[in-house]
Amino acid sequence: MSKRIMCFGDSNTWGATPAENLRYPEDVRWTGVLQRELGTAYRVIEEGQNGRTSLLDDPMEGRLGGLRYFAACCESQVPLDLIILMLGTNDLKARFNLGARVIANGLKRYLDVLKVVPMAGETPKVLLVSPILISPDYRNHTLFSDMFGEDADVRSEKLAEAYREMAEETGIEWLNAAQYAKASPKDGVHMEAEEHGKLGMAMAEKVRQILG
Repeated sequence: MSKRIMCFGDSNTWGATPAENLRYPEDVRWTGVLQRELGTAYRVIEEGQNGRTSLLDDPMEGRLGGLRYFAACCESQVPLDLIILMLGTNDLKARFNLGARVIANGLKRYLDVLKVVPMAGETPKVLLVSPILISPDYRNHTLFSDMFGEDADVRSEKLAEAYREMAEETGIEWLNAAQYAKASPKDGVHMEAEEHGKLGMAMAEKVRQILG
């Protein structure tokens, strides 16, 4: 049986194109690149949602808190060998007023869910991924400028260290997406196709280290 990998994230996992309400094709999204690089011995499962936050439902849009859906999602996708968890960008929106360490510590609740969800086998390993940086270009995009406030790019730089510390504390794997990919100047939040490719390649190398 193929090793099963679930990628749980937001619009950059869903594959949103910069500054447009469109989606990259399967083979362009980083999840698709990951699948191609790993081959048929692995099965990559996409679970991205635009606007998804780690814990809190969005007071403007509702329904977007990832934790609310996570348990049911895991149950529907068992068995799983690895969960790639890449959230946090949307938690930086000004209306939440959350710091990097609060966001990172909140993600521990996903690990708590895995302790109680029926997994039809061993509990999957977890790869925590700190997201790409929000670039200063987001200020030139009215929608994102209003959403994220004045200093989201600065605040996003603090996520990687907070995530690394959380991963070390809990004994899970960690990867910093910002080391491999960057946001498009078109909106400062989402990736161009080339960046999806870079991230997918980095993810593939990390997955091989974890699963063999």
